[in-house]
Amino acid sequence: MKRSVILLVFTLLCAVSAHAVETLRVLAWPGYVDADWVAKFEQLFAARVEVTLVGSDEVLWQKISANQGADFDVVAANTVEVSRYIDHKLVQPLNLARLPNVQQQLPRFKNAQNISGIHRLGEVFAVPYTYAEMGLIYDRKQFATPPDSIRVMWDPAWRGKVLAFDDSSHNFSLASLALGGEPFHIAPVRMPAVVQQLIALRRNVLTFYSLPEESVALFRQHQVALLFANYGQQQFKALREAGLDVGYAIPREGALAWLDCWAITAGARQPALAHAWINFMISADISRELTRRQGLDNTLDASANSLESDKLWWLEPVEDDTRRSALWTRILSGDRPEQFK
Repeated sequence: MKRSVILLVFTLLCAVSAHAVETLRVLAWPGYVDADWVAKFEQLFAARVEVTLVGSDEVLWQKISANQGADFDVVAANTVEVSRYIDHKLVQPLNLARLPNVQQQLPRFKNAQNISGIHRLGEVFAVPYTYAEMGLIYDRKQFATPPDSIRVMWDPAWRGKVLAFDDSSHNFSLASLALGGEPFHIAPVRMPAVVQQLIALRRNVLTFYSLPEESVALFRQHQVALLFANYGQQQFKALREAGLDVGYAIPREGALAWLDCWAITAGARQPALAHAWINFMISADISRELTRRQGLDNTLDASANSLESDKLWWLEPVEDDTRRSALWTRILSGDRPEQFK
């Protein structure tokens, strides 16, 4: 009897202890959350971290909006997506007093009121984490000189040797740039020409990838000549480390560029732990390790890439996200040019 009581008490204590461990649910991009960082955070805060990775803004939106942001506590998203989440009340204002590491960031990132998309009515909803331009990665053995125009992705000389990224918004922006237009606000009268340009891209590429690891494998396996680098220097570094002789170029039309931030969902179960996570991820140790491991720029140090700002198109909200997504689905499915009116 006495032994049974002891076993029962022990079981109850274990159950209470397990229940007391808080779980932080993180939604992020590949390379943003390494296992040793998670282990360190778990040890520091006596918590458990569940990480879910995504490979496109569309998937990110689906996961965040599916249950009004209640399925995750903290999310990494670019400024345009954060603005969209604010509009739909999917993220909550941050308590900056709980984020002292913001003070270590460069002035351009520390003053959130100067960053479009992450503040509203005096409240801040996200903290910058990393940024990159989307350049062109090319096989130096196949290109005698670096490609100097985004139009090289459409060049029939490279048919079947081009890798593009599977994202509706970015691809419409690229096609508009290739036609000499502005990337984020495509007028209705210009949309048919942009659609035809994307159909031509679909016919010219080998395939559309989602994750950086996938792009490295495809590049090697199919002797790819050209890659649109949605992940920027992160992919360039990965390809070089894989032993591939590649170069990196910014086309004369300019490159799309993103700034990814950490935000807390409106339905977060652990807002205090989510603040601790953000503060941890923008610390000097993690920020600089992110740059060392992934080749991505951090918000504490000046960019090692020294790219000219006038050659970058920082992401902005587009004219109609829903329409771009619907048209992109039809383009990928193989609809013929004449079916688009």
